[in-house]
Amino acid sequence: MTKRNDYRAGVPCFVDTGRVDSATARDFYGGLLGWDFENVSPGGDAPPYHMAKLGGLTVAGIGTQPEQDWDPVWNTYVSVPDADATATAVADAGGQVLMAPFDIGPAGRMAVFADPQGAEFCVWQAGQTAGAEVVNDVGAVVFNTLHTTDLPAAVEFYGTVFGWAMEAEGEQSWMIRLPGYHEDQDELVPGFSKGMEEMGAPEGFADVVAAVVTDGPARWEVTFAVQSADHSAARVRELGGTVVSEPQDLPWVRETTVRDPDGAQFVLSQFVPPES
Repeated sequence: MTKRNDYRAGVPCFVDTGRVDSATARDFYGGLLGWDFENVSPGGDAPPYHMAKLGGLTVAGIGTQPEQDWDPVWNTYVSVPDADATATAVADAGGQVLMAPFDIGPAGRMAVFADPQGAEFCVWQAGQTAGAEVVNDVGAVVFNTLHTTDLPAAVEFYGTVFGWAMEAEGEQSWMIRLPGYHEDQDELVPGFSKGMEEMGAPEGFADVVAAVVTDGPARWEVTFAVQSADHSAARVRELGGTVVSEPQDLPWVRETTVRDPDGAQFVLSQFVPPES
């Protein structure tokens, strides 16, 4: 595993979820993805917040929260240099500020927003913590996908807020690119851009930071990498979750959409490189 120490502005950098019964969620994801957990709550009246770990490195977070009248989800965080300035940009671009920027101790500063179609997302201004220490590896986040009901509006909103460019990948799917991101990828994994090109990836694929699918309801969805989509789908059922769509082959991957015991939906993806 390659440890991430920082994230360029505009790159998804962390995911977390809040649960009334976080122990059940920890048992499920520990059994499915091999996560260990560390409670990083400061104690006192603060509810427990567990960092999920792989090989001692942070991959995600699971918090404990009071009962809510909404279904649990996985939250996507995007790295920003200034959460307060981003809040202004979101509002000016027609989005909603659901939770104004606030500090998470010395770790950093966060805020919660919704885009004009209602898809909720978070931002993270790094302090002592940049975000997940492991991504793009088995058991960690490998992709974040925006589901939208208005593609032109999404292009305008996220382009204004994060500087993203969106280009068609298929009839209903688009790639989100952040110009220059390939430089970070090549620094982390030397030869990454060249390898993508040699495998036949679309031009500019090394700059991809997320994806867009034109369906509803508007939301952000998280994809975790697994060794075997079929084995993982069976394991989801064993652990009390639900398989929403059976494993299927797509370009470069074999994927299954599932829900955990609390109903939070996410995708499990097995990388299947093209035959040479």
